Amino acid sequence: MLDFHSITIEDRDWITEALKYSDFQGCEYSFANNLAWCRAGNSKIARFQNFYIICAFGNNNSPPLFTFPSGNGDYKALLNEMESTANSLNHTLYIRGITDKTMKILDEIAPDKFHYKEETDDFDYIYNTSNLATFSGKKYHKKRNHLAQFRRNYNAVFSEMTESDFDDCIELSVSLYHDKDGYNDHSQVMEQYAINTFFNNFYELGLHGGVIRIDGKLIAFSIGEKLNSNTFVTHIEKAKTTYHGAYTAIVQEFASNIAKDYQYINREEDLGIEGLRKSKQSYYPAYMLKKYTAFSK
Repeated sequence: MLDFHSITIEDRDWITEALKYSDFQGCEYSFANNLAWCRAGNSKIARFQNFYIICAFGNNNSPPLFTFPSGNGDYKALLNEMESTANSLNHTLYIRGITDKTMKILDEIAPDKFHYKEETDDFDYIYNTSNLATFSGKKYHKKRNHLAQFRRNYNAVFSEMTESDFDDCIELSVSLYHDKDGYNDHSQVMEQYAINTFFNNFYELGLHGGVIRIDGKLIAFSIGEKLNSNTFVTHIEKAKTTYHGAYTAIVQEFASNIAKDYQYINREEDLGIEGLRKSKQSYYPAYMLKKYTAFSK
């Protein structure tokens, strides 16, 4: 039986090694994300051989939801351990975060064992970094206009985030949280926990950030990290919309300064939130990283 425990910063090194080995592009394959969002689904972690296993145990009688493990070892033995865990809780085995790549792995080690359900709300938006850095081409005409208007109207200065920016970033996050009555939205509450986790462990997690200030006042920031060998991931992005074009500006500055050495930027999923979906689509992803949930037949 797998031995699960709560994730802590002390787990960083062995988990990072497993993630590096698999080089997956999904946003769930980030130690920082796993640490920051562990409370959202009551997630626990386990180690089997050189595999990193994370499972959301949820509440009440909900089935445990495994993420397809990263790392290496005996996949068949690992699958048996995962299934034994699910069965011990009177549930069938569910594995989420399945991509076309990992679906092939599953089908090779367990032919005809799984059904697959497409999870549209969990698709990751993958962008060409060069597109977000330049907004070149006809399709980005509106973005260039927003950016030009922002720069024309405001004396904005972008800089790489340092520890001296942390308090102002947290203050901006809290003010936006209250503006949206975030305490009435579980996902917003969990996001505040994630943001605090990021800032409390910023350098230990290998995070990088950027901020925009206008006349010294912080009005936008973004945080991310290297996700795999060719992709940077954006974890958190906040801006005061009273400054027209602020979001467009932080996206462009972040891509051209912080993520410039990577071919792609993963801006994570839209969770089925219509406004978020429209926003992410407006930046024209190079492609969507499709996700599926596998469950035993």
